[in-house]
Amino acid sequence: MSMNLADCDRAREGFPRPFPNTPTNVLEQLSLRGKVAVVNGAADGIGLAVAEAMAEAGANVALWYNSNDRAVQKSQELASTHGIKSTANKVDVSNADSVQNTLTQVVKDFGKIDIFVANAGMAISKPILEQTLDEYHKQMSVNVDGIVHCSKFVGEIFKRQGFGNLIITSSMSAHIVNVPTDQPVYNGTKAFITHFGKSLAREWREFARVNIVSPGFFDTKMGASPECLNEAYRMSALGRQGHTKEIKGLYLYLASDASTYMTGSDVLIDGGYVLP
Repeated sequence: MSMNLADCDRAREGFPRPFPNTPTNVLEQLSLRGKVAVVNGAADGIGLAVAEAMAEAGANVALWYNSNDRAVQKSQELASTHGIKSTANKVDVSNADSVQNTLTQVVKDFGKIDIFVANAGMAISKPILEQTLDEYHKQMSVNVDGIVHCSKFVGEIFKRQGFGNLIITSSMSAHIVNVPTDQPVYNGTKAFITHFGKSLAREWREFARVNIVSPGFFDTKMGASPECLNEAYRMSALGRQGHTKEIKGLYLYLASDASTYMTGSDVLIDGGYVLP
């Protein structure tokens, strides 16, 4: 960091860097043809919508899942419908060896990884005084350890390749204290991965971009609980939950050459929930 005007005025070797050699046509920028995307937590909900978006834009896609083997069928459907290559991989993101071994297999299957969407997550929405330590550790193992494991090992691949793009799914809960349900552990895990992603954007600046998506309530299994549904409607400026089709374009933008000047950003997509 420059500390005075004289320092600022001095030319620095290697700067300015060149503009990227990407298309000027915006539709061509959004194409993922020839790229390889990995999406975890891809069996349903936001993760499945993101995998669909990648395939619809022409990318070959690896769908990662833990227990919901619906991802196997969805992978086959994406390949058949869009004429791309797709695989389904059973992965426990809380297990570092499982993540590393599966990434090795993906590179064998596809030859490279351009985009990794770290989307897998879970919630046990309880106050800390009612939550057991086992429940706390379970959330940490998926929401924090899982992101760290995926980032560390795909980051090593990105560095070897000299390119890569990591997108982390966080939550509006990294920005607010949700009401009326108290869930400090879940909120804390999301705050961690948001800042972690921003820090990676700085660390990986020479070879990869990193951005964060912070969704609000979407109509999925992890959307607003029955107890919170009416409050979710009232708090959102748009008066509803989001449909997963409404988040596909954001992930596609971040994954594509349309966003090559964007790294370290945390994008809220919450229907205006956090505005008040």
